[in-house]
Amino acid sequence: MTDRINNFPPLPKFIPLKPCCYQNFDEEIPAEHRNLVRRIYHLWIFYCISLAVNLIACLAWWIGGGYGVNFGLAILWLVMFSPCGYVCWFRPAYKAFRSDSSFNFMAFFFVCAAQFVLSVVQAIGISGWGACGWLAAITFFSTNVGAAIVMLFPAVLFTVSAIGTALALIRVHRLYRGAGGSFQKAKDEWHSGTWKNPPTSEDQYSNFTGPTLPQYPTVPSYPVGGQWP
Repeated sequence: MTDRINNFPPLPKFIPLKPCCYQNFDEEIPAEHRNLVRRIYHLWIFYCISLAVNLIACLAWWIGGGYGVNFGLAILWLVMFSPCGYVCWFRPAYKAFRSDSSFNFMAFFFVCAAQFVLSVVQAIGISGWGACGWLAAITFFSTNVGAAIVMLFPAVLFTVSAIGTALALIRVHRLYRGAGGSFQKAKDEWHSGTWKNPPTSEDQYSNFTGPTLPQYPTVPSYPVGGQWP
């Protein structure tokens, strides 16, 4: 077995930084859950796009007569929440399905729930919080119609992001509970230390020698029935 070379994020060669993690859906994620994990990944990308559009809308908000603090916070949210979203809720979901890790499932549930609340707050759009949501856009029509129309775009995107986050949370929770997962399993992983570096399916097979099958299943036994809710 050769060591995996980190491939994410795919940085240009002229940048003196290297990818920080390895990601391969076809190789590491069981086939029956591959589409779900990809959709969670696309949800993260969609949220990053929403933050970028929000930055442009906050600039229009500022030019149209709003407060510059919203534009400053929009930059902060884009720089902070984009990588944090990947590390804090997509990556735990990826690891959870890759190695059937209860600890990572729990991490995903808690952080994704917080992400849902954040998306709802951003969709509402309270002035001074750096998010062009519905409240900020609608109330700004009386000040500058052009800027208000631009501000509607992130309001729609944040709303879709909140709905998608809720659906992902519900879907993953149903799969986990349907397979007999529990908070106690996550606690056991924490105490044993296996959450730090859980084995992948391929790693489990690579350690197998002899005429019999491995003792433990290498593919999580989650129910397959039903599609994305």
